[in-house]
Amino acid sequence: MLDFYRRKIEYVRISVTDRCNLRCRYCMPADGVEKLSHADILSFEEIVRVVRALAQLGIRKVRLTGGEPLLRRGVVDLVREIKAVEGIERVALTTNGVLLADLAEELRAAGLDGVNISLDTLAEDAFYDITRRSASLLSVVRQGMEAALAAGLKTKLNCVPLKGVNEAELVSLAALAKEHPIDVRFIELMPIGMAKEAGLTGVPTAEVRRILEESFGALVPVVKEALTGPAACFRPAGFRGALGFIDALEHKFCSSCNRVRLTAEGYLKLCLALDAGLDLRTLLRAGADDAALFRKLRQVIAEKPREHRFEAAGGAGEEKRRMYQIGG
Repeated sequence: MLDFYRRKIEYVRISVTDRCNLRCRYCMPADGVEKLSHADILSFEEIVRVVRALAQLGIRKVRLTGGEPLLRRGVVDLVREIKAVEGIERVALTTNGVLLADLAEELRAAGLDGVNISLDTLAEDAFYDITRRSASLLSVVRQGMEAALAAGLKTKLNCVPLKGVNEAELVSLAALAKEHPIDVRFIELMPIGMAKEAGLTGVPTAEVRRILEESFGALVPVVKEALTGPAACFRPAGFRGALGFIDALEHKFCSSCNRVRLTAEGYLKLCLALDAGLDLRTLLRAGADDAALFRKLRQVIAEKPREHRFEAAGGAGEEKRRMYQIGG
């Protein structure tokens, strides 16, 4: 469907849990967070019902997120049910990769099309520093990446460049896209997580690009596929995969934003930075029928805000939820 600003909304990101088996410094406090109870999060039946209504409105791509979505028991069955919804063309999942090796084949068989693996470093000491978990898990994540490729899943790596933490590794991370048919995307540090409290600062995207161009030569633009997100993608000579850059602060892409988000507790968010949206959990559990659900979704999505206001911190309507509460 089209919103009031004539943007075609066709992509929903659905968080299936707020729980995670890592404690990345820019995302969660070291002691973790107070977890939602099982009754507070949407059931799979409720999620699929929302997806069916969204598909009728023109949503064609679904991405499952968390927390860590592979921690949610039965997630493979959820993938299968969502992929079977009429109108849904692509189902993907964002994961930290720790549990991926054991589930990649099952996920692919259930209809999963692709995975995005969050990986900020290839060095064990930095992995421990960032995730606050055992450095030995780095090899487990690498095995998950290999399993995803072997299963035939479209595989992408998400890296957040951090000053003084992984700056020296940006070239080696990018080189994974030269050696393997994967996309490595560098994502600007967002002002919505725990980065400020952790004393972390992002590396500007322009600096990341300069570093990579010095190492690999010209970054040749790649024509974007349908139903993709906001990454600007490039392929240097000799690369099997591509490099992507997502910088919502330096270069706003709100005018082409095609997505909405559904939190684990059932709040439909229209913009990552703003609290505008709809409490679907209450609507569903109050007995709304499918027609009422469709009408409310159509109404609220049409009102998707024109643009984020990250640059005006503290403004009216600013999102107060942390990233782990929204969904990665």
